[in-house]
Amino acid sequence: MQKASPRPTKSGAFLPAAGLRLLEAYAGVAARGEHLLGRLLAGQAPRQWAHYPQDDAVDRASGYQWFYHSHSPEDRPGAAEHGHIHLFARKPLWGRRLQSGSERAFAELCGNPAAKPQTRHLLAIGFNAKGLPISLFTVNSWVTGDLMLGANLTLELLSSMALDSGYSEVDAVIESVVRLCAPQLQALMQRRDNALRSHPAPGKLQDEALELLSEVRIDLDARLLALSAASQTRHPSPVRD
Repeated sequence: MQKASPRPTKSGAFLPAAGLRLLEAYAGVAARGEHLLGRLLAGQAPRQWAHYPQDDAVDRASGYQWFYHSHSPEDRPGAAEHGHIHLFARKPLWGRRLQSGSERAFAELCGNPAAKPQTRHLLAIGFNAKGLPISLFTVNSWVTGDLMLGANLTLELLSSMALDSGYSEVDAVIESVVRLCAPQLQALMQRRDNALRSHPAPGKLQDEALELLSEVRIDLDARLLALSAASQTRHPSPVRD
């Protein structure tokens, strides 16, 4: 894999904290001559379908976990990604929320599944060969073997997420992408729910014909430039004599 080489904006001082953290994470691995996923993959080419790390990256203090893996080219024809990260929330984060009105409504939309998994899938982030995020997507529950949460609770958990899994730069990229792409995430969850709503079969969560529920492409270079320009407009630099 090639080294990750994001292009910093010309006005980094105007970026929100998430933008600066993202750039710092990539600058750190670049300074060491490494790839964002180098430590995770132990410098080896990833084996298709294998989990990296093998037992997932788990932050037991916060209740989040993730893993990276890649599919075979035949499984996702035309996909530009190298692989993707699946992000989950463990039960302490949502266990007491399942009886809320919004979560009961979402369970009904999903066919009131009887399963009681210990994790809920929040989001998948696609990466290219350089280790740069290029997409956000959601998948049906049979793909990950657990369940989902309603859109509002999913977005709340993503926005408040704090990761300390032992892979600091990957953690920083995950958190930064989620914060920088909040508008795209709202659209993603709406499309996810529309896909579930338009599939009336009672066993929809286990229907292997329904795999990818929603997807949006992201361009972080463009997003950082737009945020920097907007910030400069609101807070122009002082005029000096």
